[in-house]
Amino acid sequence: MNETVLPADVWLRHEAAHQARVRRYADPYLARRSAGKKHPVEDFLFTYYTQKPGQLLRWHPGNGVVLTGPEAKVRAGWKYYRMLDGGALAAAGLPAGTAAVTFDRVPFVAERTEALQFAEVILRGTAMRPAQFGCFGLHEWAMVYHQDKFELRHEYLQLRLGAAGTDRVVEDNRIRCSHFDAFRFYTPDAIPLNELTPSRDNQRAMEQPGCLHANMDLYKWAYKLAPALPSELVMDCFELSWRVRAMDMQASPYDLAEWGYPAIPIETAAGKAQYVEYQRTFSAEAQELRGRLLDALAPLIHGVRDSE
Repeated sequence: MNETVLPADVWLRHEAAHQARVRRYADPYLARRSAGKKHPVEDFLFTYYTQKPGQLLRWHPGNGVVLTGPEAKVRAGWKYYRMLDGGALAAAGLPAGTAAVTFDRVPFVAERTEALQFAEVILRGTAMRPAQFGCFGLHEWAMVYHQDKFELRHEYLQLRLGAAGTDRVVEDNRIRCSHFDAFRFYTPDAIPLNELTPSRDNQRAMEQPGCLHANMDLYKWAYKLAPALPSELVMDCFELSWRVRAMDMQASPYDLAEWGYPAIPIETAAGKAQYVEYQRTFSAEAQELRGRLLDALAPLIHGVRDSE
């Protein structure tokens, strides 16, 4: 495999740009957390997903890139990095004694085989299925259906139509959620109203590219495979997820106007049309990102197959 060699003045600029990009989102979240405050939209990617701000701040060049210069030495202590020895330096066209590190592909592939294979199956399978655009974000409504009987989901938020009005929207519409990690938060009374029965076992066959949650999860697949993937790709997935989450909550039953997120009233024909327009745009962006993720995973998957 041909490796790209980045001198310190180049890769340090990439690292600084990445960290500035992350801080735009992470710093307000950390400030709120320190103050004991919550944000129903903008905390989500840091609380629902397992990647923490400090981890996201670390810039990784991805597979097949060599970083040179004394500043690179610290990465020798990072998991799945290695210093280049004499033979590897010569192969990369670098003089003996050069301080250089790179992503250590062999142990990563050996230890993360299951994660690599699962991610490829989900990404490739989802990309190949036809997109469905008729859910209208009703998964969020099903999560609070008859919520007076169950534990309140977001006790600090008000329902825009009230409890009875929210329940009526659920009852008056077809509920067709295909994503298990949304479906699993339904209230018990809403579960039988869903026309599909997504589960962890059938996830590989159910996910489709129109689903907001499947498209948000591109960020999950990307960060779970760090440091094998370039951080620029991880952040492209993060920022799509951020925008999808905002729209998802605008279409939810909650009144978020005071938080700066006006409602998309999916209980109306106009609101449904607006929702589908956003959904189609996000789906197209997500499909492009799926392709980039699969391209980045390809040499790693080949490594898995070569070792079998």
